[in-house]
Amino acid sequence: MSKLNEIKKIYFIGIGGIGMSALARYFKAKGVDVSGYDKTSTPLTRELEANGIVIHYEERPDLAPKDADAIVYTPAIPAHHAELVYYRENNYTVVKRSDVLQWITESSFNICVGGTHGKTTVTSMTAHLLRHTGYGCNAFLGGIAANYNTNFWSSERNVVVVEADEYDRSFLKLVPDVAVITAMDADHLDIYGTAEEVGNAFVQFSQKVKPGGCLVTKYGLERGNELKAAHHYTYSFENIDADVYAANRKVEKGSYVFDVIAKDWSIQDVVLHMGGLHNIENCIAAITVAKYLNIEDDKIKAAVADFKGVRRRFEYALKNEGHVLIDDYAHHPEELRALISGVKSIFTDEKLVLVFQPHLFSRTKDLADEFAVSLDMADEVILLPIYPARELPMEGVTSELLLNKMKLANRKVMSKAEMKQWMASNRPALVVMAGAGDIDAQVKEVKELLQNK
Repeated sequence: MSKLNEIKKIYFIGIGGIGMSALARYFKAKGVDVSGYDKTSTPLTRELEANGIVIHYEERPDLAPKDADAIVYTPAIPAHHAELVYYRENNYTVVKRSDVLQWITESSFNICVGGTHGKTTVTSMTAHLLRHTGYGCNAFLGGIAANYNTNFWSSERNVVVVEADEYDRSFLKLVPDVAVITAMDADHLDIYGTAEEVGNAFVQFSQKVKPGGCLVTKYGLERGNELKAAHHYTYSFENIDADVYAANRKVEKGSYVFDVIAKDWSIQDVVLHMGGLHNIENCIAAITVAKYLNIEDDKIKAAVADFKGVRRRFEYALKNEGHVLIDDYAHHPEELRALISGVKSIFTDEKLVLVFQPHLFSRTKDLADEFAVSLDMADEVILLPIYPARELPMEGVTSELLLNKMKLANRKVMSKAEMKQWMASNRPALVVMAGAGDIDAQVKEVKELLQNK
């Protein structure tokens, strides 16, 4: 897209979003004048500001640049946002984040990772494998890679690893050379309406793979038989019917050691220092991509052993003899199930206290029964009020809706202040804090409360 090279000044509405900030870093690295708006100052926006990007936090068109070549907004921004309305009414080039990703990837070799959960970790693992092994890639991640403390990096090699977001069907604008699909569960029903429509979008995404390209999909997906490509590999945690799977798994000093077995190759004694059994499966997906690109086994093993994880994906905020505090982005019933199973696979004798902040009224309402089943897997659950994000309240949809559907005896709804008081009084040995809202802002304080004698 020649448009990309014409951009000298670009403005982001919602610059603090994880996907938006990666694009902001991309343009800054290219020498473009970058500025933006966001609702609140966060560690991420402060990092962008430290890199020379000007950001304001008031919805004011008079503070927004009048000479920008392109305006990029996130779907989380409401249509009546004053700055968005101003730019549209004055005929600026106004595009979504997904349009910019389309421009960037039109002339590159693209590895696009999609899925209703797992995609951020698989994207980060894949990009890390390519960077660590010297293969090289540009990376647009949906999380902060702990190894590099960023969600974007550039490379001279014309290869792009990008998280393919299904929200708003934006991933259908990408054209993968290699596509990965980690899951096709019902989510974003405020956009899609039905689980079937979610599935249809993923089938369409698989059909975007270029002729002769490669598709890597989780084994056993409900509509897996509709996913086809010139080269198609299925992967699994340990199902031997998959094309690639893990075997001989063991835990050594809190890390996983396992073999990766495929029909015509295998890699022995892979060491993964990231917790959660689901992350072994995510690792297998990334390794399958690396093998397709003909990266050597010893380089793959060294890269996996060096992978430090993704911020808020099974991240240890505290881990000592007395206490473990895990921070995780899980906000879907399947993610919670995988998270709780993963924690219990490592800490087999500890009572697991889960603090969960539901994300979106619509998701809570649509998946309430499934949430209740997953939450019941913990030993004790504290539910915080629902984080609304872009939504207005819905009548009858509160955290009490989940509480009333659960069967677990030890469950309660608390405010953030009440939750912290409870932590100070009880100081449990194993705490997991999960959610996609602002629960992560409470982690540091909870850590301090647990550590206080």
